[in-house]
Amino acid sequence: MHSSPAPGAPAFLRIASARGRWTLLATVLGSSVVLLGSTVTNVALPHIGDDFDADLAALQWTVNAYMLTLAGLILLGGSLGDRFGRRRIFVLGVIWFAAASLLCGLAHDTTTLIAARALQGVGGALLTPGSLAIIEASFHPDDRPRAIGLWSGFGGIGAALGPFLGGWLVDGPGWRWTFLLTIPPALLCVPLAMRHVPESVGRPQQPAVAAGTRTPSRRGFDLAGAALGALTLALATYALTEARTGGPVALVAAAGSVVAGAAFLLVERRSNDPMMPLSIFSSRPFTAINLITLCVYAGLGGFFFLTALQLQIVAGYSALAAGAAMLPSTVLMLLFSARSGTLAQRLGPRIPLTVGPVVCGAGMLMTARVGTHASYFADVLPALLVMGTGMVILVAPLSVTLLASVEAADAGLASGINNAAARAAGLVSVAALPLLVGMSPDAYRSPDSFDTAFNRAMPLCAGLLTIGAALAFTLLRRTADTPDARHGRAHGWLMEPPLVSRFAHHRALDRVERPDTLTGAARLPAGGHPFPGGNRLRP
Repeated sequence: MHSSPAPGAPAFLRIASARGRWTLLATVLGSSVVLLGSTVTNVALPHIGDDFDADLAALQWTVNAYMLTLAGLILLGGSLGDRFGRRRIFVLGVIWFAAASLLCGLAHDTTTLIAARALQGVGGALLTPGSLAIIEASFHPDDRPRAIGLWSGFGGIGAALGPFLGGWLVDGPGWRWTFLLTIPPALLCVPLAMRHVPESVGRPQQPAVAAGTRTPSRRGFDLAGAALGALTLALATYALTEARTGGPVALVAAAGSVVAGAAFLLVERRSNDPMMPLSIFSSRPFTAINLITLCVYAGLGGFFFLTALQLQIVAGYSALAAGAAMLPSTVLMLLFSARSGTLAQRLGPRIPLTVGPVVCGAGMLMTARVGTHASYFADVLPALLVMGTGMVILVAPLSVTLLASVEAADAGLASGINNAAARAAGLVSVAALPLLVGMSPDAYRSPDSFDTAFNRAMPLCAGLLTIGAALAFTLLRRTADTPDARHGRAHGWLMEPPLVSRFAHHRALDRVERPDTLTGAARLPAGGHPFPGGNRLRP
């Protein structure tokens, strides 16, 4: 039941208003901080290794420490925003991320750098769910689709420019500036958010209870689930990364990962308010989509990690050239992904989710030509264009099918689980691939050794995507499954898996509401995203 209008509560924001534009800018700046943190690091890895005389495992941890905490805590970050306020947790996340970035830039050894990268991931987990949720909570329903489109578009530009800017900084002032790059937008974002972004608090809609039964309690936190999930990922990552030299410790970590994973499933099954309700996997399409996601993003994670190194170590590219070389794939995504999502709604999920991974895998196999004397236009560009084409076919249909696989009330939760699964898949891939292809700790110092290992790894990455394609062909229906309009929109970039706000299923607490939203027949505004309710706004 919706609350009555609260006297003095602010109305929804409009994009045409000054406060609306400042709010949108704050969310764009916040999300760009995480995007830059995710995309600028790979091109800096050879230089980090040279400066610290680090082995390959240290470079793997530089990437994985960030993905580990981000994947393990992103669902908890959304819950914190629901309880304590999205603006508050968003601002905390931005400040946290900026402080961790400063520590990365000042790190004097790999241990400090890896620890700071893990702290970066914590900040990312706090702010990532809030950036989109703030837009959905704050903007007028008629303006919300455009606001989300602008947020997504600017985010895509940031994702495209990240490797290029990272390479430019590595070749110029040095690799430390790739981490310091995120501080200026963070410093600008915080005062904008504090001054202009309205606070919003929401809670999930509770089911009706019979007379005489206990009213469901307010949503809590699954801290045990979050801790066990992160511990499972951490132990598995350690076991895979240190397997070459870890000896019995790596074996103990592997066994501990299995035990922690089993404990996580047990806690989630018994919890009254689980972080990842296992009942959601009763949807066969949802389970299938997550299996496909694991295969696809494991292949992509390994590909992008190793290709950034291959271009510099073997092909002899500068960091700037290596970053610029990756632009075509992202540009294709920016230009055509929306159309592929529409096409998927017409054709159904089976065709694009079967064809897309196969095309991506073909692009990966084409990188076998990227050797010591490779030509960019003859060898590198064709492979990346084929990769980009596969991503265009794949990514938007993946998010469309994800939304169609669950009820509208579960859209945010389903998206969060899928987002975490994609990041975890990339994390495990970066840890496991060097081990599987026999890459030595010092392989990145030898072009010949690295080239040999790279050419062994690409068929494995392509094989993972082929498995994903086979799962799609086997498990998904041929007919089109169009998501309910109330699900909202999923937004993702090349290496950022799709995300839908948890706010989509929250109900009103204290809010000025439009009259037509107080009835059961609320009309759908332009863009197909209804007024979701579920806010209490505080100036």
